[in-house]
Amino acid sequence: MVLWKKVLIGGGITALITLILALSLGLTLGQTKIKSTFFSRCEKFKEYDCQKLWDAFQQAYVNKDPCKVPVEAYDPLIAAAPFKHQCNKTMFWSKTKDVVHGLTAKRNDCFVTLEDTLLGSVLDNLTWCGKEGSNDTFTTGCPGWSECVNNPVRSFWNRSSAAFADVACGNVTAMLNGSINTPFNPTSIFASVEVPRFIASRVKNLNVVMVIQKNNISNCTDPSLKNLRQSIDTGITFSCKDVSESRIQECGSKPEIACGACW
Repeated sequence: MVLWKKVLIGGGITALITLILALSLGLTLGQTKIKSTFFSRCEKFKEYDCQKLWDAFQQAYVNKDPCKVPVEAYDPLIAAAPFKHQCNKTMFWSKTKDVVHGLTAKRNDCFVTLEDTLLGSVLDNLTWCGKEGSNDTFTTGCPGWSECVNNPVRSFWNRSSAAFADVACGNVTAMLNGSINTPFNPTSIFASVEVPRFIASRVKNLNVVMVIQKNNISNCTDPSLKNLRQSIDTGITFSCKDVSESRIQECGSKPEIACGACW
């Protein structure tokens, strides 16, 4: 009996050590992966100090409750890599990410989205958070988008979206989804964060491209578009055009098509 107890106790200790090592290794690999992704993407933008940006990024959330990271926490990061004016090229989107980036990946001479900029690019599709009492970056066990308002990922995209909208000028384009009931959703980042920052002294025209697919249920006559028109600053001209996804893809694949002739 004593021998069996020793074996069980010994096995339990071994299992505990294995678990601790596995958790430690998982944390290390998670932080290494996100840092590697951050740097590999950042280094495509030659004029920036990627280590400085990584440090500013971590300061926003490390050693903090992952549900208590306000948008202002990312101010130093935004200041370290401020957005530049892209007059007549700024593209916003809501529920059309794949379509719009399929276009801008091939026609960055025409349009630029937040995810095409340095900060949007380095953090696109990533998850991260910190925890109180730890200087590490975690990529698992982080709160989801809707679990708490001030989670690290949500706060970053709200802050960066606001800064990106602040430099929009001239003709501004927004690509919305005709396959959903409410293309201009008041709870979306586009509606709640970006549109309120369009002011007539900078933005002259807001041109909405309504992406039309085979299963579309909305178009430019949708009531939500009336809400969008009423939301923009007086003095900004508004227009909306229904455009098939195939036409957008054609514009992306044929550089000879002028930017203004895409739709």
